[in-house]
Amino acid sequence: MTIERIDPPRRAGERETLRGYLDFHRATLAMKAQGLTDDQLRQRPMAPSTLSLLGLVRHMAEVERAWFRRTVNGEDVPLVWSDQGDFQAAFDDGAATGASAFATWQAEVEHARRIERAAPSLDDTVDVPRWGERVSLRVVMLHVILEYARHNGHADLLREGVDGTVGP
Repeated sequence: MTIERIDPPRRAGERETLRGYLDFHRATLAMKAQGLTDDQLRQRPMAPSTLSLLGLVRHMAEVERAWFRRTVNGEDVPLVWSDQGDFQAAFDDGAATGASAFATWQAEVEHARRIERAAPSLDDTVDVPRWGERVSLRVVMLHVILEYARHNGHADLLREGVDGTVGP
């Protein structure tokens, strides 16, 4: 898989800027896992943590699905790896492969892009029951960007622990 990470725009409208940062962070996660075998992707080098790069990719597929398909678009779809709504199940990656995890993640990213582009405005609101209020598409996009940024920090450490690779 070829990964193209484009810097977010420095001078653009709000929506284009949010899209740019979201895509930048999506590409960063993919870059952190690039070139690793399934066994390397499953490694949990930061004991006692059970995080792995494969688990992070699977988790971010769940995040994309939950926020864009389930919340913004109102689709009645289960989580990818848990029909009980357990986000932790994505981290239980024992038999998973990198190919299947990345295919699922990429499919969810494409759904998210389609849903975001179809929304007329960043001011459109959706109900977020766990937050107890309606929030704008703008807040959803910011939340997902922050989720990627946080987990990309984890991915930096995990990749370094797997094979010593550091960098972008």
